Amino acid sequence: MLNLFAAAGALLAINLLSLMIAAWRLWPRLGPQPETLYRPPVSVVIPLCGIEEFSSETLESTFRLDWPDYEVIFCVANARDAVLPLVEEVRERHPAIPAKILVGDDLISANPKLNNCVKGWNVASREWVVLADSNVLMPADYLIRLMAAWRPDTGLVCSTPLGSRPHGFWAEVECAFLNGHQARWQYTGEALGFGFAQGKSMLWRKDILDAQGGIQALAAQIAEDAAATKLMGSLGLKIHLVSAPFEQPLGKRTFREVWARQCRWARLRRVTFPQFFSPEILLGAVPPLTLSAIAALLAGYSVPAIAGLVAAVVYLPELALARQKNWHVSRWSLLAMLTRDALLPMIWVRGWLAGSADWRGNRMTIGSQESRLEPCAAGPLAGTLQ
Repeated sequence: MLNLFAAAGALLAINLLSLMIAAWRLWPRLGPQPETLYRPPVSVVIPLCGIEEFSSETLESTFRLDWPDYEVIFCVANARDAVLPLVEEVRERHPAIPAKILVGDDLISANPKLNNCVKGWNVASREWVVLADSNVLMPADYLIRLMAAWRPDTGLVCSTPLGSRPHGFWAEVECAFLNGHQARWQYTGEALGFGFAQGKSMLWRKDILDAQGGIQALAAQIAEDAAATKLMGSLGLKIHLVSAPFEQPLGKRTFREVWARQCRWARLRRVTFPQFFSPEILLGAVPPLTLSAIAALLAGYSVPAIAGLVAAVVYLPELALARQKNWHVSRWSLLAMLTRDALLPMIWVRGWLAGSADWRGNRMTIGSQESRLEPCAAGPLAGTLQ
């Protein structure tokens, strides 16, 4: 019984410690701008596939960056993609910013996003290159924050996605996954010396990756961020995170979308970093709650009272962290966190099972040597819109 209470207490202490480290490491959203006097030319490469709820806003944000010299390179795998007219429209409103739209696909891997980025990387003309997802809402100081995180021992700078503007309960759950869980643990890991790449926003010094074979080197793993993590480790270089993560506006989400995305990420982590994925079963409220409830039953204590105490220790500090960092908090946040933690063990179990996953209309097999990619529209037609 005492051992069960001690194990539960240890898990709660680790959870609280991670929140304290994240609170120390993370700057508030919309906080002070970091200082950087070094502002070299930058190429921003953005893979696109289809139109999302906030596509117009996120595309517009790429043309409003506070940076003296940068170019934007949009990559689209399919010439019939519905996003192309929207990109053209946004580009025409900002003629002062050099921008290209590249159309075509390079099948170098089972990763459709990486395949879409190859042509952009190859034509990027600047010394520094950012690979950014199309659903990242870039603030004006986006490049400033990325460059400010670069240090002498750095090989890559990244940012986790910060969920914002959820519409509906399952989008609130997605926010709880992205912010209080994934961002918190990734920043905690980086602070402890375990830097992992995150594909949402990645700042590269182009010559570092080119010396390893170029962007094709990221095809070594099914996920480009996992390949980047292992590559930087082999080179003895560090992966650092920006001072505060960049927003990803969520809009509406369904349970099916949240479940599918979290299971896909879990399977990718299991395939690429099984030694770190295995202990993920201990994260969240379920393990300490289960241990405490069993111990309370054996000791004759009130199970509801013990459960309430465990929940308070887990969720009140997480809510405090979200408020301190100006992250999204609503009347649904606590219930969303509870739902997230109830799903975590099931997602962990699902992560150990091979299966296919969807990435914006592309099917990919995870946990097997087989893969089948299907473009999001008819078929890719190579070309360039200058």
